[in-house]
Amino acid sequence: MSVAAKLMTLQDYLNYDDGTDTRYELVDGELIAMPPESDLNNQIASFLFAAFLQSGIPYYRLRIGAQIAVSGARATARQPDLVVLSEEAAAALEGATRCVITHDMPPPLLVVEVVSPQQGNRDYRHKRTEYAGRRISEYWIVDPIAQKVTVFEWVDGLYEEQVFQGEQVIVSPRFADLELVTARVLAAGR
Repeated sequence: MSVAAKLMTLQDYLNYDDGTDTRYELVDGELIAMPPESDLNNQIASFLFAAFLQSGIPYYRLRIGAQIAVSGARATARQPDLVVLSEEAAAALEGATRCVITHDMPPPLLVVEVVSPQQGNRDYRHKRTEYAGRRISEYWIVDPIAQKVTVFEWVDGLYEEQVFQGEQVIVSPRFADLELVTARVLAAGR
């Protein structure tokens, strides 16, 4: 649902505060209210956060609720479910008033999207193109509806994808120490 009547720039968006707890994404200059996350989506993001911590990624390089400025027809900022930052990106965010990874900051090492009902097209198509524009080296789509995890790796200017299901161990090109079974991730570790 579009909120603002006029198109916003990224700077307008960074300065925007309606005094509520509503989460927004900026899509082609339009302020879009995001529906509340399902409990399963939150559990999956939290489970992955813990898994990355256990694999040795420091807490200050992990973000739930971070936003990423991406390219679109107009200003666009997305809010993935989980972001893994490089040391440089974490340093660039230090002291920021809002957790937004702008175009002048290094891109995240990994972005994870957990698919919500009726949002698959947004995660599989639109965000894939937008994250490619930022050259994010690894992008996961965790899809509890289709019961699969798709890992996209940035190779020679395009994303190559690998799909994991059931008892398959998710292979992360960037985080080889992770040992995550697809079914456990989809069930949020239960």
